[in-house]
Amino acid sequence: MSDAQINLTNQFLIAMPGATDNTFAGAVVYMCEHTNKGALGLLINKPIDIKLKSLFEKVELSLSREDLANSPVYFGGPVQTERGFVLHERQGEDSSPYSSTLAIPGGGLEMTTSKDVLEALSSGAGPKKILVTLGYSGWGAGQLEDEMSRNGWINVGAVPEVIFDTPVEQRYERALALLGITPHLLSQEAGHA
Repeated sequence: MSDAQINLTNQFLIAMPGATDNTFAGAVVYMCEHTNKGALGLLINKPIDIKLKSLFEKVELSLSREDLANSPVYFGGPVQTERGFVLHERQGEDSSPYSSTLAIPGGGLEMTTSKDVLEALSSGAGPKKILVTLGYSGWGAGQLEDEMSRNGWINVGAVPEVIFDTPVEQRYERALALLGITPHLLSQEAGHA
């Protein structure tokens, strides 16, 4: 195996069948950041039993955007599950208008953790396309690379339409389709030379 650093930023991680961790069984993770220090991603296909309107009420904001009111909040991963993460399209060519935002290279997307993005949405402004999660998925240095070498994940370049425009129950299959794969073709057995 090569020592070259792989970069999975702006990629989908797709859980392979037979994942021993129920958290990630059938998961599609959008990778926000991947460096030699570790990785951070958000699950995009695990809605929880909270709608955006309820989440806004919990943080004492109203949500005037009817198009978002009944959208689900997602389980983003097992780390910091009490904290919100907003994945959204970039709003301008310059720096983000929000105080705590990670611009994701190559994807035209940003991930914001500060309340100001919710305040913008509350007023009817803010990004048009969003996905809100509680928690995130994180890996320490070398951990994700190890999981991939053991056939835990496959990856493919991310497509925003899968995140924002595809019904949640179709996101796993749509992400696999980007590789030309259907779920029944996957094996949980790793092939090692």
